Amino acid sequence: MAKLTTEAVQEGLKKLPGWGLKGEAIGKQYTWPSFPDAIEFVNQVADLAEQADHHPDILINYRRVTLTLSTHSEGGITRKDFDLAERIEKEQSKQPG
Repeated sequence: MAKLTTEAVQEGLKKLPGWGLKGEAIGKQYTWPSFPDAIEFVNQVADLAEQADHHPDILINYRRVTLTLSTHSEGGITRKDFDLAERIEKEQSKQPG
């Protein structure tokens, strides 16, 4: 899968509220009401990532979860990153936070 142009990345980010460019990756931080809520979200992201065979970097700081997506084999951001981010957004909308 080919690395996206800067313009394509900027267009894709317009469709993902709260997501931003982080070097050669896209990312977002989520804040949940409690630590168990954050972990539940991480487990759901793990399931989505496993289904997509595309795994984000995940940082957990108590109630905050930071996700960073990049296609390492392509050296940057690809459509695969946006596809997973869109699936994550759909899942997080089901969460209590």
